[in-house]
Amino acid sequence: MAADIAFAVCGVSKTYGGRQALNHVTLSVAKGEMIGLIGPSGSGKSTLLRALTGLVRIDADAGTISAFDAPLQTHGRVIDKVQAVRARIGFIFQSFNLVGRLSLFSNVMVGALAKLPVWRGMLGLWPAEDKARAMQALARVGVADYAGQRANTLSGGQQQRGAIARTLVQGAEVILADEPVASLDPVAARKVMGALQELNRNDRLTVIVTLHHVEYAIRYCPRIVALKAGQIVYDGPAKGLDRKRLIDIYGPEIDDIMPEDPS
Repeated sequence: MAADIAFAVCGVSKTYGGRQALNHVTLSVAKGEMIGLIGPSGSGKSTLLRALTGLVRIDADAGTISAFDAPLQTHGRVIDKVQAVRARIGFIFQSFNLVGRLSLFSNVMVGALAKLPVWRGMLGLWPAEDKARAMQALARVGVADYAGQRANTLSGGQQQRGAIARTLVQGAEVILADEPVASLDPVAARKVMGALQELNRNDRLTVIVTLHHVEYAIRYCPRIVALKAGQIVYDGPAKGLDRKRLIDIYGPEIDDIMPEDPS
């Protein structure tokens, strides 16, 4: 595999009971891309995103997933050293996944745990350079002023930007974000998407984000991959998502929720 490929998905399927969440999906993601994963609820977006980290095991009968030029899953078996791969991938959840009683700073420092002895992390004995990196990361996403505040007292948008900062402290090369703006108001959503876009453009981090908001996918993601019933039905530039293609993906009801000009 070429060294500039972050992920290669080949013929992957995933079945839950009698329902096929992914149906022979093939996808290649280059390093430094920002991709929006869209599609109706139940189309397989989140399943695919989690499969890229081995959090979801693909069906055993066929299919492979490679990450960073090495196998990750083959025929339903996740590699033994999957933790080393996950250390290079930052995962952002819709529910923020922060510890509410801890400060935002402490939550962000969790990103450095893999590089420290467990006892130091439990006691909060962080090296000075890691503390500095955490504050720099919080500043980059615009929430450094809230570093000492308990996470559960912050707005959803502030928490989500804290989650992005945590991936920076982790040293992630890839950010996978699963519906990161689904519960946010439009202003907070734009700030979160803008932060992801800035990291992609300036740091060349690979970003793959699942979105229900098609207009955000079109605005922030140069490449769009659309799934429907577990299959890829569109893979191309955002500007290629015209009304006809969107109706093919979502049905005619898409007209009720799409703005006249999503840009």
